[in-house]
Amino acid sequence: MLSVGIGEIQKNTAIFSNLKESIQIVDKRRHQVLAIVYPAHQARSSISKKLAGKYKNQVMQGGQKDLQSTSPESLKDIKQKAMLEALGEKYGLSH
Repeated sequence: MLSVGIGEIQKNTAIFSNLKESIQIVDKRRHQVLAIVYPAHQARSSISKKLAGKYKNQVMQGGQKDLQSTSPESLKDIKQKAMLEALGEKYGLSH
């Protein structure tokens, strides 16, 4: 991860056009990290995997299946399991 100051960004904004790795924007006077900037192509794939949650393995099942190739029945079952799990955590129900 590269570390870049605010002044460097103001002088050279072209840093963002050819971004290959993440950049940490730092306030060098206060020694604080202000932001972390990720490349657009990298951010999309990693965020979707993070947001997938604990049921992502049931949908993907090993390979890189997309949701359109998964049958509606299995998605319905997965949603039902997720709802029962959430209700169980919230209200202390057992199924």
